[in-house]
Amino acid sequence: MSSPSQLPLDIARTPRPSLEDFVPGENGALLATLREWARGTESRLLYLWGVPGSGKSHLLQGACTEAGRGGRAALVALPLLLGHGPGVLEGLAGSGFLVVDGLQAIAGRPDWEGALFRLFNATRDRGGSMLFAARGRPAELGLGLPDLVSRLQWAEPWQVRPLDDAGRLQVLRQQATARGLELSEEVGRFLLHRHSRDLRHLSLLLERLDLASLAERRRLTVPFVRSVLAAEGRDRFSGRGC
Repeated sequence: MSSPSQLPLDIARTPRPSLEDFVPGENGALLATLREWARGTESRLLYLWGVPGSGKSHLLQGACTEAGRGGRAALVALPLLLGHGPGVLEGLAGSGFLVVDGLQAIAGRPDWEGALFRLFNATRDRGGSMLFAARGRPAELGLGLPDLVSRLQWAEPWQVRPLDDAGRLQVLRQQATARGLELSEEVGRFLLHRHSRDLRHLSLLLERLDLASLAERRRLTVPFVRSVLAAEGRDRFSGRGC
């Protein structure tokens, strides 16, 4: 069997997150609120929080894309920007829609906290709408700048609720369809029951299986999936529960 790890990632087959393809589960009211936020009918400040893998980043990317159709929108993924310095935040205040993901990444970094505080104030002064997301509420992140915590607490808070197994299976089958794959319920449940239920992990597994399926010109069956994951050493997740 060819090693799928040697194949280049086909970006065209990677689904782009949107509000339309988000599986809401218990987050129906939040999804409706984000659609309204993206329309920009009025300046609004929202704050999303939830455990890793609950769908926060998907929602933020989808909301930013939706908002960008009617105005200038900027998405700031803080964990990916730390190596570039806080100066990258300068000039973003002119965005009508400011979306900031991964607030916990700058906790305890005074230069970053100060830069985000200034960006918050400048965006607000210009009447921009803002959307933030983190793993916990503002007071739980360990931020050292009280004024920044205070500003974030002005936001309308929404907890992103994780999906149950039925919702996770729906997400996986939806992602597979977007890639041109057929993911049977049997294979989907095999992945859920034999591996970590974290959706980010499951999405990465599906990406690898997509590459393997292309390389071997094989459908996704339980024996094929088992052989691919075993060859990559990914079966170490076997038997792990929620």
